Amino acid sequence: MPGSTELPLKVAIIGSGPSGFYAAEALLRSGRIVEVTMIERLPVPYGLVRSGVAPDHPKLKQPILVYDRIARSAAFFFLGNVHVDRDIGMGELMDTHHAVVLACGAGTDRRLGIPGEKLPGSHPASEFVGWYNGHPDYHACTFDLAQEVAVIIGQGNVALDIARILVKPVDHLRHTDIAAHALDALAKSRIREVHIVGRRGPAQAKFTSQELSEIGEIAQCSAVVHPGDLDLSETCRIEAADKMSRNLAKNLETFRRFASGSSDAHRRCYFHFFRNPRQISGHRRVEGVRFARTRLTGEPFRQAAVDTEEFIDMPCGLVFRSIGYHGVPIAGLPFDDARGTIPHRDGRLIDPSGNAIRGLYATGWIKRGATGIIGTNRADSVATVASLLSDLPGLDTMPKSGSAGLAAMLAARGKRHVTYEEWLRIDETEVRTGRAKGKPREKMTRVQEMLAVCGAACD
Repeated sequence: MPGSTELPLKVAIIGSGPSGFYAAEALLRSGRIVEVTMIERLPVPYGLVRSGVAPDHPKLKQPILVYDRIARSAAFFFLGNVHVDRDIGMGELMDTHHAVVLACGAGTDRRLGIPGEKLPGSHPASEFVGWYNGHPDYHACTFDLAQEVAVIIGQGNVALDIARILVKPVDHLRHTDIAAHALDALAKSRIREVHIVGRRGPAQAKFTSQELSEIGEIAQCSAVVHPGDLDLSETCRIEAADKMSRNLAKNLETFRRFASGSSDAHRRCYFHFFRNPRQISGHRRVEGVRFARTRLTGEPFRQAAVDTEEFIDMPCGLVFRSIGYHGVPIAGLPFDDARGTIPHRDGRLIDPSGNAIRGLYATGWIKRGATGIIGTNRADSVATVASLLSDLPGLDTMPKSGSAGLAAMLAARGKRHVTYEEWLRIDETEVRTGRAKGKPREKMTRVQEMLAVCGAACD
């Protein structure tokens, strides 16, 4: 603060995913005396690294080791099981802290906006991903895996994760941290065909090359592409030849391999291009999807899919909508509903007039939209923290109560928050339970179950 290096800078971070932890790291390394209060709606930290990364990709969860080291800092305080808006207000966060960083991610899915989207058997990607990853919000969800054909609308890595979980032999998942209820359901699954469908062509698909190639390596499953879909237009060839598109070149090579392989395996995963969903059909539940054939128009790297008058009907019993995530507004703060983000300038929240709102910042998906990989959040959070630190002369200079003040407010309201030390008790219990089953952990899927472990640790 101006004129004093002794006054601790107290910053609240809403959200405990990658962007939140990288913001905390940047603050703690800033050279200032800082206290970080991280607020999380669930009793457990790590966001989508815990509940979004597929169970058969454990290496992608290794950043948790970094986050754990950050959380063990004496200047870091975790307040889990605290819902901003419901348990504590933004005004109270500002009263107890000099600045607030929103790192709350994107909590819902984008909508297709087509008829039949809400039919039973049509599900957002986040619902299925949360279900097999043991997220408390989704443990009670059900999916009709007695169906034989599933359609996944969208062509990013989340679509690949869903497809892989559906077609992978269940024995290959038993020794992962997949939720027990999901493993039981998948063991009885009758899914035989999965169709991954996108509006544009193979050159525009957002798969990373390693994840795409992995689909072709699944036992008892054939990956299939229609050779005609790989006849690239001139603009697509320019994209494929661009020296910066190594991932694209590898993907096209993988698609060609899929197009020339056998399709007589027990299960099959089809990739379809140039199809835009127009309607999910069915009477009482999903029975199929109608697609419009599309064509590409525009310049390289900016091609758009335009519907033609040709329609394709694809019978199926399950639909997963995987077209991206969308942020959720926080009461009293500006929000761009079209983009699902909070309006900002260099990470500083701005009001409808374009003026920066003092002391409020954003990072991660709620700042830039649901794009990038886990590591993308580090640079994003470092940039936001740089804006915050440069604003110090204009921030409130009064002493703040920080995490202690928030904890006192919550206690006065009878709200039980979870500390990081208590999370470690939950972590220890999950690992111990999982080890007995030959798994890295058995996740607790109910908040009350988590709180019971914390209560036992504190009483």
